[in-house]
Amino acid sequence: MFRSFVFLARFNYRKRKKMKKWLVLIIVAVVAAMTLIPSYNGLVAAEEQINSVWANVESTYQRRSDLIPNLVNTVKGQANFEKETLTGVVEARAKATQTKIDPSNLTEEQLTQFQQSQNEVGSALSRLLVSVENYPELRANEGFMNLQAQLEGTENRINVARNKFNEAAREYNQKIRTFPTKVVAMIFGFKEKPYFKSVAGAENAPTVNFN
Repeated sequence: MFRSFVFLARFNYRKRKKMKKWLVLIIVAVVAAMTLIPSYNGLVAAEEQINSVWANVESTYQRRSDLIPNLVNTVKGQANFEKETLTGVVEARAKATQTKIDPSNLTEEQLTQFQQSQNEVGSALSRLLVSVENYPELRANEGFMNLQAQLEGTENRINVARNKFNEAAREYNQKIRTFPTKVVAMIFGFKEKPYFKSVAGAENAPTVNFN
């Protein structure tokens, strides 16, 4: 009888001890879930914000690209206008439109390539507008002046869109460097996003004084 009592006591002790271990594990799992799930959701939201602002970046660059054919056709109608300058704009635009980026897998190398191709478009446009100074009839062309104004406005929009992208990338990058979100980022493969880098003069709309 006594032996049976001892056996039952030991059995109950081991059972209670095992239950306590499971209880501790469950509590740890619940606490971990309560901590990690919000961190994961926060990273997803931050990454979606980057995708959204990147769409705006592409849209503003596309708007500039869409203006270029009309600009080229308007300038091409001017006798003896420098063909090399026009060719430079057309080729730069073609190169830029071929550079596509997936923001969800954006790398610094990809963004640098994208930025360089778009900067080449801006430089080619600036050279064209400077060349126009030598053509009084073109400077007085209402269609050309309207296109120039639209281009200047688009350059300003591009600058704003780039800055918003950098802000979204900075907020996201801060999250993946902060504990415990850093752990979640490592587990689920969230990686740091690159920034647009400042280029001397690139943030300014091409301006030519025709007075």
